[in-house]
Amino acid sequence: MTPRGRAPSVNATAAALLGLLHDEPMTGGQLVSAADGRFGAFFSVTRSQVYRELPALAESGLLKLGEQGPRASQQYVLTAAGRRAFAAWLASGGGADSLRSPLVLRLLHGRQLPVEQRVELVRCSRETFGARLASARAAARNEDDPYRRAVADFAVAHNRAMVKLLDAIPLD
Repeated sequence: MTPRGRAPSVNATAAALLGLLHDEPMTGGQLVSAADGRFGAFFSVTRSQVYRELPALAESGLLKLGEQGPRASQQYVLTAAGRRAFAAWLASGGGADSLRSPLVLRLLHGRQLPVEQRVELVRCSRETFGARLASARAAARNEDDPYRRAVADFAVAHNRAMVKLLDAIPLD
């Protein structure tokens, strides 16, 4: 625990969870679902990451345990220290960001794949990103908050760029 009033530093995954808990208390499963819906297009959070972070955040005083739900699900509630840690994380940002995409890396080396595997990789990925693009467009249309709208528009642009990249990959 850090000195009283001073926010402990948190990593991006912890910050993502703290940000989601600003809205309401949630269980780990609800956080996984909310994370996928809110920022799955640009920041992935796995179930194992969520369940690894939650006890650590509670132990550090950034979260407290809320109501116990069905099947032993545990609700987590954001504390004042958690709000401060999240605010500090938000304020510390800036600078360059990095994209880490295993798919783009595979496409970069696509020449080494047999034609059938390359065709299947592109076909499956094109289907996935086409669906994500449709979903992102719907989310962007329905978003009133200007910050969330800007991020939703980014998700549209990102998915559109991925579809364009996949369409440019030679299949023969």
